[in-house]
Amino acid sequence: MSKKITIAIDGFSSTGKSTLAKQVAKELSYVYVDTGAMYRAVTFFAMQNGYISKDYFDKETLVNSLPFVELQFKFNPDLGFGEMYLNDINVEKEIRTIEVSNFVSKIAEVSQVRAKLVEQQKSMGIHKGIVMDGRDIGTVVFPDAELKIFMTASPEVRARRRFDELAEKGQSVTFEEVLKNVQERDYIDTHREDSPLVKATDAIELDNSSLTREEQFQKVLELVEEVINQ
Repeated sequence: MSKKITIAIDGFSSTGKSTLAKQVAKELSYVYVDTGAMYRAVTFFAMQNGYISKDYFDKETLVNSLPFVELQFKFNPDLGFGEMYLNDINVEKEIRTIEVSNFVSKIAEVSQVRAKLVEQQKSMGIHKGIVMDGRDIGTVVFPDAELKIFMTASPEVRARRRFDELAEKGQSVTFEEVLKNVQERDYIDTHREDSPLVKATDAIELDNSSLTREEQFQKVLELVEEVINQ
């Protein structure tokens, strides 16, 4: 597989986009970029600075603070992927909490935040050989990607996966709380004005409600091979 391509993986929250993208990138020795981590890091920054809470969102101050938000992926050889650094501090663990999940879709709605992050994401893919996952990769960031995958699964299946993941990390949450978060994020992601979550017309839909990780991985590798050998 010598020809390098761009692989865009979009889809709803908790469909396992990042897990799949990491697997594929590792298999192909491609660069992996988790755009969700970038939005989560900006969300964490907003929470740390008191710009957003349950009943308050100071959008203007956040936008004015964006020049002071420096995001970087630093490769961790033990994990086999890049971890998210916010202003030179590793925030990989902090950005994966249910608290950050509760606000991330609101932060991602802000056009100036999207513009800043999309610009960075586009520059990361100049030389191809990249797997990027998110909500608007195939539609906005890489509309010319050679392979676009759109991942979906029922809200209940996704909530169960997310709940198990959080419980495993020792976070105290209820299934109902996680399901509500999944449904709210679906609504915001698909209804926002700027780059809503939609399936690109040339994307291949992958419903993994009843697929194992290995089954979906093999399925995507076959698609990659098809594209590369065209």
